[in-house]
Amino acid sequence: MATTTDTGADFRTRLQEWLPKLVLSPSLAIMLVFVYGFIAFTIYLSFTDSRMLPSYGWVGFDNYDRLFRVREWNVALTNLAIFASLYIVICTLIGLTLAILLDQKIRGEGVLRPIFLYPMALSFIVTGTAWKWFLDPAIGLENTMQLWGWESFTFDWIKDREMAIYTIVIAAVWQSSGFVMAMFLAGLRGIDNEILKAAQMDGASNWNLYRRIILPQLRPAFLSAFVILSHLAIKSYDLVIALTGGGPGNATALPATFMYSYTFTRNQMGIGAASAVIMLMTIAAIMVPYLYAELREKK
Repeated sequence: MATTTDTGADFRTRLQEWLPKLVLSPSLAIMLVFVYGFIAFTIYLSFTDSRMLPSYGWVGFDNYDRLFRVREWNVALTNLAIFASLYIVICTLIGLTLAILLDQKIRGEGVLRPIFLYPMALSFIVTGTAWKWFLDPAIGLENTMQLWGWESFTFDWIKDREMAIYTIVIAAVWQSSGFVMAMFLAGLRGIDNEILKAAQMDGASNWNLYRRIILPQLRPAFLSAFVILSHLAIKSYDLVIALTGGGPGNATALPATFMYSYTFTRNQMGIGAASAVIMLMTIAAIMVPYLYAELREKK
């Protein structure tokens, strides 16, 4: 009788150990195939002569050599440098400023916080479409201001090859700043008030309080914001397509739009795969050190 009871207890123990693994195994298998499997397949395609359909003729690094001799790719990289740098810096500054203001326990914080966060709940397609209407000179801000009597007002950046990339920055900053604010606000609320009170008792001014105590303790929030915003900038596609379509011409083309264009519309799958691998390596160069640092801190 005791043996039967022990056997039943052992079975329940093993079942409790294996049940989570059994439940998660289908999801893990699907992720391995449809995420990492396709990443490996894309890397392989970047070394082949694939055009309209996958091909298995090995060409080595020829696609990468051709990629960096394509003018549109160099334009996309230049646009990415402009877009990513402005996007990250402006989002960080606005998010930090909003977080500091809300951390003052102002009246109406419960209303303002969802308002600032709401844009992040929208898809980039919706954001791009809305800002396209707003910035269109024929129906948007320029037309409205002229109808109100300011007839000399012009704001046609979306039609200007030199300024169109900045409309992408405006729309992206509008969508992401609230999310960055939430990260900084969480960091601010996590700072020990006893440290701040002690510094104030020692005569520290508000400027020194933020510069020497608060901002250094927000380093994890700064790092997380940088990683997330960098990732969003590098893979930006739907916002660009909805807002400018990559135009005028290719003035707002980014690596993601270049990759789609060369893979699916220009029948240059090998070059498109090579550009995708470059994007993957760029994201990995940002993510791997971040994850390594996080693991070291936990140890």
